Amino acid sequence: MRRLYPALILALVAGCTTASPKPVARAQVLVAPPTRADAWKQIANAEDKFRLARTGEAWREGLADARTRGFAADIKREGALLDPIAAQLKPAPTPGSYSCRKVQLGATKPKAPAFERFKPFFCYVQAEGDLLVIVKQTGSQRPAGRLWEDDKNTRLIYLGSLALGDEEVPKAYGDDRTRDMAGVFERIGPFVWRLVIPWPRSSSKIDVFELTPVADQPKVAGK
Repeated sequence: MRRLYPALILALVAGCTTASPKPVARAQVLVAPPTRADAWKQIANAEDKFRLARTGEAWREGLADARTRGFAADIKREGALLDPIAAQLKPAPTPGSYSCRKVQLGATKPKAPAFERFKPFFCYVQAEGDLLVIVKQTGSQRPAGRLWEDDKNTRLIYLGSLALGDEEVPKAYGDDRTRDMAGVFERIGPFVWRLVIPWPRSSSKIDVFELTPVADQPKVAGK
């Protein structure tokens, strides 16, 4: 019997030994690389991002305020320009000269008008590297800004600033918070675009600029 003890002990030890645990594979966290549609989010300040996120709210409140105060017929006459869901695919405009005009909706101050239509003016669109730039050419207040790709294929994001008086060059976006502008640029029909500025730094709830190409485009040198 004594000769069996060593073998018995070895058998008991082997039976109590557990297999080494297999290594557990760690879950891989995949981070999507930044896209061109993310670029504007790195530039826009938090206040303007909040404005853009509330564009739908600006449309609803601006239109409701104007209709309540007797401008329903004026809104209807503007057609797609004041239709919140009129945006179409391929929003990028063609560089060139445009006839532009502005309509304001809603009032943020008691005595401010709920609907106001302004006289047409001229603006132009030009290429600047991979981006497009919009500049208002005349007037005491002249917006100017760049159009950035967005993750929605029916709009571009506008980030710009406001030139005042006799300033020849507008400030860059971010240089002066009081002049910064943020909006949504959309195509609403054949050769018709709009720039929507929600919650502008004025007395309105939403500003809508209409852009239509000028019939007689200025000639480009060499063509």
